[in-house]
Amino acid sequence: MSTPIKVLIVEDDPLICKRYQMILSKDEEIEFVGRAASGYEGTMLAALNKPDVILMDIELEDKQAGLRATSEILNYMPDIKIVMLTVCETDETVFRAFELGATNYLLKNMPAESIIEAVKDAYHDRPSLHSNIAGKITKEFKRIKTTEDSLLHNFYIFTQLTPTELEVLELLMKDYTRQEICKLRHVEPSTLKSQINSILKKFNKSSVLEIVELLRELHIPEILSQRKAKN
Repeated sequence: MSTPIKVLIVEDDPLICKRYQMILSKDEEIEFVGRAASGYEGTMLAALNKPDVILMDIELEDKQAGLRATSEILNYMPDIKIVMLTVCETDETVFRAFELGATNYLLKNMPAESIIEAVKDAYHDRPSLHSNIAGKITKEFKRIKTTEDSLLHNFYIFTQLTPTELEVLELLMKDYTRQEICKLRHVEPSTLKSQINSILKKFNKSSVLEIVELLRELHIPEILSQRKAKN
């Protein structure tokens, strides 16, 4: 028989921990090597027991304790595989967990076979994301890609703006009214209207508000500020 997979459970709820321990003990390929009730204790036991896989609760002594422990453990023991556990997932927590190096992410009420499968998949480096988690990540990557494409597209539009149009747009992003922009730039309202219409046409938008919201979402004002600071 091959060497069993050593599993450490880091969970502050004794009933949940007992359930997981019972599930793991029924599989001859898995060896339960300890239980910790806090992030600090989990880090210490990981160093002492050197488990192959850790089932890590996200919320221990506080809401971020599991993430902190994960970061600490993987910093010193990068070969350990960590499967995160939680009662409810949020997009932010999911991405933070994977960003830190977690291998998988499970809801605590998953059936026994899913827990066993997650442990073995983690140990054998098999991708095994729960379908709704995989969907969240796919959706996020798609959003990032869309944002990147949008960013590049809008930078291209910026290259098509005249210096005057760029100045008008920057003032609009700073929430100056049209009347205030006319006074600042010493132009007639009809001139400003013509310049804004040209900007709308280049961005293919029907309102200034649409453009301003889009550019703020893409952090264009900050990018322009940095550019001016460097100059």
